[in-house]
Amino acid sequence: MARPYTLVAFHAHPDDEALLMGGTLARLAAEGHRVVLAVATDGEAGASASSYRAGPGLAAFRRDELERSATALGCARVVRFGFKDSGSSGPPAEGGFSTLPAAEAAQPLIELLQEEQADALTIYDPAGGYGHPDHRQVYTVGTYAAEQAGTPLVLESTIDRRLIRRLIRIVTAIPGVLPAVSTAAYDHAYAPSAAITHRVDVRRYTRQKRASFEAHASQASADEGARTLGLLLKLPRWLFRSMLGREWYVEHGRTPGAPLDDLFASLRHPPAR
Repeated sequence: MARPYTLVAFHAHPDDEALLMGGTLARLAAEGHRVVLAVATDGEAGASASSYRAGPGLAAFRRDELERSATALGCARVVRFGFKDSGSSGPPAEGGFSTLPAAEAAQPLIELLQEEQADALTIYDPAGGYGHPDHRQVYTVGTYAAEQAGTPLVLESTIDRRLIRRLIRIVTAIPGVLPAVSTAAYDHAYAPSAAITHRVDVRRYTRQKRASFEAHASQASADEGARTLGLLLKLPRWLFRSMLGREWYVEHGRTPGAPLDDLFASLRHPPAR
């Protein structure tokens, strides 16, 4: 292997790392790279079964779950910034991460990127995936922080919009797995196929990815209805591997072409600008 790189994966809440790029993190760690997981909030406003809100509260559960997930994925370090979770329903919470000026919210990330001498940073797409205000803020804050820290490679962790719509159609065809979900809800979510620069094969790492899902028990739970993590964990392992065995990215500054499997391709062989 060429020299190892240091990647800082910046996420909004515990469990986002599992859903969007758990396989990539496990693959990079297994290949000898340094993987640093940075999380903006403790996810205390997330939905979960009421049993997780007793005692120390949901934030405490989610902090512990994040550590277990990071261990399953092979992350070298976990950093929690401790910003307030903005919540996903109604107006953002006062003082929530999404409400802060970018320069203020980016400061701890800038310091982390500089401390780690990070080669790469992952953030989200401008839509914040499915539109959560904290996810949109990750894009804004992460882009600003990378510029200030001089981090050479920035990639948006996303999902190919065309494929997620296909995934919904497949899963809804399996009785009892997923309630009715309209593919129209994803017309503007995540990234269009034409924008994708990387499609990373993580099929060899879906065992670690699934363990990461399982670590986030509070996010797989609900008093009523169903949660995404819980639904995906119901999939047979062969189908889990097939459906969740690739992850997608949009690299800042790279012209889309045939999607790459190497997240660090531009560091090894800088493209012509």
